[in-house]
Amino acid sequence: MKLKVTIITLLVNAGLVASAQTVTLDYYFNHEVHKNAEGQPVRFHYLWTDKENTGFSIFGDAFTTAGAKLDTLNQAPTTDNLKDAAIYIIVDPDSKKESPSPNYIQPNDVEQIAKWVKKGGILLLMANDSANVELPHFNTLAAKFGMHFNNDLQNHVIDDAHFEDGAVKTTGNPVFKTAGKIFMKDVCSISTSGTAVPVLKNNNGATIIASAKYGKGTVVAVGDPWLYNEYTNGRLPAGYENDKAADDIVQWLLQQISNK
Repeated sequence: MKLKVTIITLLVNAGLVASAQTVTLDYYFNHEVHKNAEGQPVRFHYLWTDKENTGFSIFGDAFTTAGAKLDTLNQAPTTDNLKDAAIYIIVDPDSKKESPSPNYIQPNDVEQIAKWVKKGGILLLMANDSANVELPHFNTLAAKFGMHFNNDLQNHVIDDAHFEDGAVKTTGNPVFKTAGKIFMKDVCSISTSGTAVPVLKNNNGATIIASAKYGKGTVVAVGDPWLYNEYTNGRLPAGYENDKAADDIVQWLLQQISNK
C-alpha cells in the first residue's frame, strides 16, 4: 500500500495525473425560449443537452470524449463563477428578435471576462451572420482582444443544392489536423488587430476564425455557431468533415490550456 501511494504521489507531482478540465457554456447571453409541443416555454438552441439539430450535444460529446467535463453558466460571468472553468464558450448572444429581454454584454462583463482570460482562461466566441446575432455589444467584448465581427455575410448558401457556396478547405491548416473540407454557412467575417491573427480564411480571403493571446490566456473567435448538431451529425454531403472539425477544434482548445 505504501508503495502504491508513493507512486501516485510521484505521478501527481510530475504532472502525469490531471483532473478533467471544465468547459463552461454560456446560457445567459444566449437564452432563447420557444414553446414545446405542450405549449410550455422551454430553452432551446446551442444546449449541451439538446440532441436535435439545434443542439450542441455532439460538440459536447467531443469534449467529454477528450476527457473534459461540461458545465453551464446561467448568470452574468464573473471571475468568481468562472474560476473553475478552463474554457468558456459564448455563442450567438440574443437580440430582441430572439428574446424580449436580452442580456446584452455590458462593460463590467467585458472586464470580468478579460480578467479571467488574463489569468489563463480559454475563451471561445461564436457569432453568426448579422441578421441572427446581437453584434454591437458582442463586439465590445471581441474588441478587448483585438477582434471585430463584421456586419457582412460570407459563404451565403441559398439552399441545399448550393452546398459548395459554404465549402472551406482546411487541408494543411495547423488547427484542423484531420478535417480537410468543412461547411460554414452564412457567417460573418472577422477583422483583427494587435495580437489577434487569422486562423482560417474562406475562399474569398475573408477571416472566419481568428485567435489572440491575452495574458496567460487565449481567445478564439468564429464567425458562426457552425458546430451545432445540424452540421456535425452526418447529414452533409460526402466530402464535408464538420464532425472531424469538431474534434480538431476541441483538441486545439484543450491544447491551449496546456500551453498557457
